[in-house]
This record gives sequence, C-alpha cells and structure tokens, in this order.
Amino acid sequence: MPARRHPGVWILTAALFLGVFFYFWIGLAPFPDPNAANLTTPYGSNSNRFNQIVVVLMSGLLLFVVLGKSNRRFLLCPRNLLLAIVVWYAFASLFAGDPGTAFRRIVFAVLVCGCGSAILLLPKSREHFTTLVCIALTVVIGMAYYGIAALPHLAIHQATDALEQQLAGDWRGHMGHKNVAAAAMVFSIFFGLYISRTRSALLGGMIVLLATVFLWKSGSKTSFAMLPLILILVWVFEMFRILRPVIVVGGLVVVNTLLISASLSESVQQLLAAAGVDPTFTDRTAIWSIALNAIAQSPITGYGYQSFWQTEALFRSGYSLYSWAVTAANAHNGYLEQFVNAGIPGFLLVVTWLVFLPIKYANKALAGDNDPLLTRLFLRIWMFSLFFACLESPFFGNSGPVWFTMLIGVFGLRLQAYACLICAVPGKRGARAQDGLATNTR
Repeated sequence: MPARRHPGVWILTAALFLGVFFYFWIGLAPFPDPNAANLTTPYGSNSNRFNQIVVVLMSGLLLFVVLGKSNRRFLLCPRNLLLAIVVWYAFASLFAGDPGTAFRRIVFAVLVCGCGSAILLLPKSREHFTTLVCIALTVVIGMAYYGIAALPHLAIHQATDALEQQLAGDWRGHMGHKNVAAAAMVFSIFFGLYISRTRSALLGGMIVLLATVFLWKSGSKTSFAMLPLILILVWVFEMFRILRPVIVVGGLVVVNTLLISASLSESVQQLLAAAGVDPTFTDRTAIWSIALNAIAQSPITGYGYQSFWQTEALFRSGYSLYSWAVTAANAHNGYLEQFVNAGIPGFLLVVTWLVFLPIKYANKALAGDNDPLLTRLFLRIWMFSLFFACLESPFFGNSGPVWFTMLIGVFGLRLQAYACLICAVPGKRGARAQDGLATNTR
C-alpha cells in the first residue's frame, strides 16, 4: 500500500533515510577543528566510542526496518562475495601489528556497507527517493555555504592550519578537507541533474549551480576536471555496449599505470613535467613508492585491514630516514590500498565486487525496462568513484560521503539489474521507468 496512506511509516522511513545520509555527509561533528590533535591519527582510527555506538545503533535500526520489508532479500548482495572479502580481510588481519584493532575496524566497515545497501531499500518509490534526496542535499549544501559565510576559519582552509597550509583559501565547508568536499559536490551535481529530470528543473538546476560554484572554490582541480569527463564517459558507456569494459577496466589500468609509473620512472616524470603536469601528483609518488615496496615484501596477506599506515612499525622502519611519506594516513590510491590491506587475493576480491560486477549490472539494467535516469545516476556515482580512487583511498572509509555514496551507486546498479519497479500509483505495479524505485524481484 502506498506510503501516503500510512503517514507514520513515511515519516519513520524519511527520518531514518535522512539520519543515515546526514551521518555520512555531515557527521556528528561538522566543521572540525583544523588544529585538532587527532588530525595525524592513523587512517580509520579517529572514530571515538560515541561514533561507534551511533553506527551500531543506526545499523541495528536499519536492519530491523529492512528485515520487515519484502525487499530484504536485496540487502548486502552479492552475499557470498562480500562474505569472502570479510573472511579474507579477517585472515590477513591476523598478521597485523594489532589484530584486535583491525578486527574492530572490519566490523565497523561491514556496518557501513550495510548502511549503504539498506538505505536504498527504505524509499517506497522513485518519487519518495527523489523527495528524500532533495531534502538531504538542500540541508547539506545549505550547511556548507553557512560555514563559508559564518565560520570561514573552519569552512575555508587557512594558512594557520596545522596541516597543508598551502591550501589556504580553498573551501571545504563542514567537511574536513577540500578533496572530500569537492567529491561531495560532484555527487551533488549528479543528484541535481537527476532531480532536474525527475522532479523539478528549477530545484535540480539550483543544486547543480551551487554545487558547481563550491566545487570550483574548493580548488580541487582533479574533481573539477573529472566532472565533465565522467559525464561524457557515462554517455558513451550507455550508447556503446562493446566499449563498456574498455572504458572502465581499460581506463583504470591506463590511469593507474601512468600514475604509479611516475613513482618509479624518471622518464615518466619528465614526460609529465613537459606536459605541464605535476609529476609527483602533490607528493603522492613518495607515498606510492613506500606502498609498492611494502606490497613486494608481503604480496599475499598484506599487512591487515587499515594496519600499515601511521603505525610504530612504519615510523621505525628505514623509510623514515629518507621519506616524509611515513606520516601519510593512507596510500592515496584505493587500489594500492587493497594490496597493502590484504594482498593480491584481497585486491582481486574487491576489484571483482566494485569494478567487474557493476559492469555486468549496468549491462543488464540498460537492457531492461527499469528507470534509465536512476540507472544513469548510479552509473555516474560509481564511475566517478572508481577514477577518484586512483588519487585517493575512499574504499572502506568508515566516515565521510565518498565511500558511502559509492556504495549507493554499486548497490543501486545491482537493484536496477535484478529488481523491478514498484509503482507509486495505487493499483498499478510493474517495471515502468516512471513509476518508482527498484525494489521487487524480477
């Protein structure tokens, strides 16, 4: 029965959807202090006890609600592959310097993945989903601009910040770093384009405009350059089935090969410099060099989940004698990060889940009769995240909007491939593009 006949259910669903969305896009402590002591804590370790309790309670409530719905079969699919990833990462973490901490982080990562999967099963229809996204983005973008106007010392990078003083003047809004804010604004543009086609051209256009301005002021050249490129690549991806693996797999191989080669080859560095490109990619090559050496020493099991960077073992290693990169929080490359975390098997499992299977989902979704606009939204989110991961480490991030939104893209593509649409109009059901969000089995 439509949600509007049960306003209490609609309100509960909306509150839960928005609560989860705001947790990842805003957080429990927006506008973090740029001089806080925990800025240099290891990747994934700055989650305090209260934060963990909130995620556990939020995940439990989501699970309770979703298990009462008919679409619960779609929660955390494909389960066998996801279980294999968890088991292998747990095994690899037995060799970590602190296995207990690694295991806790794995549990936390599973809960985050559950949130990314379950949130798509809450809306009753496409219209319901679009309404909730409109509300969420209005609040998120409004808060980001509020920070610029009222809290510029927190919302704009300053020369007095403890880290990266060279970013002074770049906007970050309520988020901790301009790169995270830039990625969030790219996602907002994708959502805005979707809203302009499905709900309101004016509202969608305003979201796109405000997000684009913020993206520009963030100073993130990578995200700004990737935005039009992803829009074009997704269009080509939709139009030419034969090119789909080439665009994604081939593109990732070429980009990562070029980037990683810059940390190993002086000739590649000279070629990039001649083209006007920073051959160090903002000093990332030093980090990649350490990561590659570490992978060569432990190629099968890696070093355990989030158990390599900023550890005492790394600080006391020979790397600290010649490289500042021992202080890096992560590999600044999501693919290298998986090698470091869980070796070659872990990398292959994660790439299968995040790269190869979504291509299959997209093929099936684009060949079916589900909502093509919704499929396009998920495609844009997914593809941007994959290429964004060539310069950052978003995979399995326990907080922030990037990994959570990528999960929406990946799980959303699977829904579009293996589910049909529930009609938002009483008395009508079926796989109609204009009728609702994918929730029923085909």
